[in-house]
Amino acid sequence: MSKKMVLCGVFTVSLIGVGLLLAQPGPAGRRGTPRGGPLGPWLDDLEKAYQQKDMDRMGELIAQMKQQRQQFQRRMGGDRPGGSPQQMRGPGGPRGFGSQGGGLAIESKAPLAKTDFEKKVLAVLEDMDRNQRRGMMNVPEIDGRFLRLLAETTGAKHIVEIGTSNGYSGIWQSLALKATGGKLTTFEIDQRRASLARENFKKAGVEDVVTLVFGDAHEKVADLEGPIDIIFLDADKEGYIDYLNKLLPKLRPGGLVIAHNINPRQADARYLEAIQTKADLETLILNYSGGVSVTLKKRLGN
Repeated sequence: MSKKMVLCGVFTVSLIGVGLLLAQPGPAGRRGTPRGGPLGPWLDDLEKAYQQKDMDRMGELIAQMKQQRQQFQRRMGGDRPGGSPQQMRGPGGPRGFGSQGGGLAIESKAPLAKTDFEKKVLAVLEDMDRNQRRGMMNVPEIDGRFLRLLAETTGAKHIVEIGTSNGYSGIWQSLALKATGGKLTTFEIDQRRASLARENFKKAGVEDVVTLVFGDAHEKVADLEGPIDIIFLDADKEGYIDYLNKLLPKLRPGGLVIAHNINPRQADARYLEAIQTKADLETLILNYSGGVSVTLKKRLGN
């Protein structure tokens, strides 16, 4: 995709975003909300990605806005004959942009450090987000926090990550593994990114829980031993189905497969079919940020 095409797409989608922003009910009956409203973070992320010339992130944000626009139109009744704005209403009043229920969406506050170690790690992550995102394939901060929450609440002892990049998501998961006494095995095929990730793991003080494997994960995962508690896929999207087939037998019952970039622009239909049509799997697709699927490998029943 050429830079010119991307910039045109950004301009077009920005206009869509502004239109949706103006369509929201404002205070005291006025139309419009400030930039800090429901679309504020999205516009800030788009501006940041544009300044950093991060084409991958800009593409994710464009896909996200298109999806939100479609959802907005459905709530407005635009996809049904005779639809009306009243169809937006639910318990608690009109639905805000991007919300799944009544009322406006609520934003998450920044994470708070409980210990000096966590404070140090969060500082490293913030620096990486500000200064290393360009040219990397990192998850957004909210997704990194989500990975950390899942890892710690499940008591994960072994996480396998496909797609290390510069180590951003791995460090979020390592925060949890430090608490659970677990380990991360992460795979990266690009030498420059692998070297940078090793530096970042050391800087964050999590290198003792991380094993970084350089090379083609499609081949290297055969050497892994189970049980695995969590599998995180964030590499070549067309390869997700191969990773799933090779790693699912090693995932413990009750374990999770988490896949990033599950959105209409990037998701592989074969992978979506596999995680949603097997009786021993339960999958939720979360349509926020770049799109995330969370798949549970069910425990044996009676």
